[in-house]
Amino acid sequence: MKYLEMNYQLELEKIMNNPQNRGKKLLLHSCCAPCSSYVLVYLSTFFDITVFYYNPNISDAAEYEKRVQEQKRFIASFHEKKRLEEKDQIGVFYPISFIEGNYEPELFYKAVKGLEHLREGGERCERCFELRLRKTAEIACQNGFDYFTTTLSISPMKNAKILNTLGEAIAVESDQVTSYLYSDFKKKDGYKQSIALSKEFDLYRQDFCGCVFSKRSREEETQKCE
Repeated sequence: MKYLEMNYQLELEKIMNNPQNRGKKLLLHSCCAPCSSYVLVYLSTFFDITVFYYNPNISDAAEYEKRVQEQKRFIASFHEKKRLEEKDQIGVFYPISFIEGNYEPELFYKAVKGLEHLREGGERCERCFELRLRKTAEIACQNGFDYFTTTLSISPMKNAKILNTLGEAIAVESDQVTSYLYSDFKKKDGYKQSIALSKEFDLYRQDFCGCVFSKRSREEETQKCE
């Protein structure tokens, strides 16, 4: 894969510095509540955001349900906080909508078949990113969103070059019916701020992405440290 070489944060800021883009509709794929926390704080004063929770990579149904409920709880809590702030006339805030995608772990296993042995962060993860981004773009095209993007780039474990390259390629395939919003949300201390927000809202933070392979890797690392 030939990666797009650019300053993704700068490209995002160019869009946000243009008043004509204010209030544009953004479909934001979210991997979990903690990762979405800073992203929503950062973007919700500029974009009209709908969070799209689509994560077929999560191998355990109970874990999936726990994470999706935590996502809903965070959005509700964040709305309440912004409502109270608006009473004091603090800034502009676009209410956040929510869409839950289908839980389709069979599609994840189909996408990564033959790559089960690879290390975390390699081609298997690229296939997983692509699966989730394609579905996000599909929903964005069907519902008239101006942009789509993902919270995944906030994680130090996720490669922003891969995510942005995939996102742009998928947008091009859609004939730009929707545009990909470049991002590297870990910039500007985004990841650190997500940790602080997780504490503030008492969010459940997991230590693996959700798939059985990442869970296995974490368990092996833990055993080595014991």
